Amino acid sequence: MTTSNVVSSARSASPLGTLTVIPWSSEPSADSAGTPFLMAYSLGDGRDGPEAGQQAMRTALEGMGLSVGDRLFDLDKDAGITASLLVEGGSAVLNLPFLKVQCPVPDEWQEAARERGQVYLICSVRPWPEAVPGQPVDEARLRAFVSDEEMLKDSAHVLMPVRRLQG
Repeated sequence: MTTSNVVSSARSASPLGTLTVIPWSSEPSADSAGTPFLMAYSLGDGRDGPEAGQQAMRTALEGMGLSVGDRLFDLDKDAGITASLLVEGGSAVLNLPFLKVQCPVPDEWQEAARERGQVYLICSVRPWPEAVPGQPVDEARLRAFVSDEEMLKDSAHVLMPVRRLQG
């Protein structure tokens, strides 16, 4: 079970509506800590409705140099995309041009992020109004949403290098 984290509740001012981030990781194996994932999505409660919010999310992603559904971007190799991810002290700090959030992450997620050195980010254009910030999302609901073929086609996919504080 994981909990989504609210990013912006300025829904009356933004066509994106309430933006939310949720972390999870794949099952670890004998030789790997698993794959850490983050997903950013809207609740679809923007000022102009869910359809306008979908277009606004697509425009925001394309504006930062990402495309939706056609490839996996690797920020270690793909230049010119403004995005960063800091993982430290039980939190992931995600910075995109339209979204800045500090998201609590479980220990196993943080361990997987450190071991792999990157996190798989999914930015869904499709809203997910059922995954309300601050409320637990059970594994079955998360799995159903993130394995939906249409949702995956309507998302930007990014491998983000993990940054850590120097110390």
